[in-house]
Amino acid sequence: MASGAGLYFLAMARNNAWANHRLLKACARLSADEFAAKRTSFFPSIMETCNHILVIDWFYVDAMEGGTLGPKAWENEVPFPDFAGLRAAQTAVDLRLIKYCDSLDDAKLALPVNVHRAKHIQVDRADRLLLHVFEHQIHHRGQVHAMLAGTNVPPPQLDEFFSEGDARFHAEDFAELGWREEDVWHGLERR
Repeated sequence: MASGAGLYFLAMARNNAWANHRLLKACARLSADEFAAKRTSFFPSIMETCNHILVIDWFYVDAMEGGTLGPKAWENEVPFPDFAGLRAAQTAVDLRLIKYCDSLDDAKLALPVNVHRAKHIQVDRADRLLLHVFEHQIHHRGQVHAMLAGTNVPPPQLDEFFSEGDARFHAEDFAELGWREEDVWHGLERR
């Protein structure tokens, strides 16, 4: 179970999964054509951007788990052109990230992680790598959010952390995720 600063990274991993859940719940309302439609952004469609988030998560989560997947993660840049497959795969990797963060304490956060690049192994501390992963997610979810604004599906609220005072606003999402408010904050209330 997470302890020390690991509790904060666990909260970030849960918030990350919640934001992905909200974003993908909105994307589920798009037709297959709208999901794949060319749009203005770094990746030219919602489908391609969501798949990029996924494959980069595979890359980093595997490294944090001690794996050697490396660039094979994105050999197929769009492994899920179908939305249902993408959503299931993103949920699965989000749960892996939560599980990893639930194992963290101050000592584990300072440990090196080997990130297998194409021609070398990059070594970074776990805490720094996690911050990078969360920033990457936020950046690209924002792009999907902006692209959704050009559809008939309203972009979901994503710029919040699940604060206690807003519990009524995220209760439905938490129920869909199988979470309870007290489980999400377990351990942090002692700090």
